[in-house]
Amino acid sequence: MSKIFAVANQKGGVGKTTTCVNLAASLVANKRRVLLIDLDPQGNATMGSGVDKSELQLSGYDVLAAELPMERAIVSTESGFDLVPGNGDLSAAEVELLNLEGRESRLRRALSVVSDRYDYVIIDCPPSLNMLTVNALCAAHGVLIPMQCEYYALEGLSALVDTITQIQQAANPNLKIEGILRTMYDPRNSLTSDVSAQLQEYFGERLYRTCIPRNVRLAEAPSFGKPALEYDRHSKGAIAYLALACEINRRHPATQSSNKKSRPVAEAV
Repeated sequence: MSKIFAVANQKGGVGKTTTCVNLAASLVANKRRVLLIDLDPQGNATMGSGVDKSELQLSGYDVLAAELPMERAIVSTESGFDLVPGNGDLSAAEVELLNLEGRESRLRRALSVVSDRYDYVIIDCPPSLNMLTVNALCAAHGVLIPMQCEYYALEGLSALVDTITQIQQAANPNLKIEGILRTMYDPRNSLTSDVSAQLQEYFGERLYRTCIPRNVRLAEAPSFGKPALEYDRHSKGAIAYLALACEINRRHPATQSSNKKSRPVAEAV
């Protein structure tokens, strides 16, 4: 059974897209079948996956607004994962969905046809609570929340948890917080340690042990249209996302049933 994760945070600049692209590539390195869906009108996950958002024939817009079968919008990437690309057209979809019947469940219906082809489906959400994010949360089994260990990030996290609770009650009772991922992590900063301790106390096992460090290679890789694993596989950022992929796989052994001959992570590095 596939696992569908919405990567979401209402605060921008916390590493959502970086996490989506690099986690997808790292799961592929572990012989998992992955679909990445770019629901952010900025299209950064699309560009970071090596696909030109300005030359798309079909995109997530067509899936949501026109109910195009999702398999027609899927493109393959050189990194080995499949992609439903996104671009500025998604801004129009956000508006059009407001007047459509069953607007909050369009992504869930589209995914139901293709999700069993994958071990993991990762949805990159925009940094706001709009109909695109609501569609992602209604389709997902869990929410992966990237966040920096800063004071204001804690306030934003509280608002997101409230939103998840509302979606649970209104449209998706199976939705849960999959995990909290600490990004741009600098253990030398005392505030980082304090916030990290608070997260551990409140979220317990839902806080990933893996932390994603501040890393120049992670920042450079998108400009080359590559995940860090391809840009510099020995970088601290690439190794951290491989560790995160392993941690997620351990939490969901059922996704490994068809991949018993998976390549060890050490070989991927």
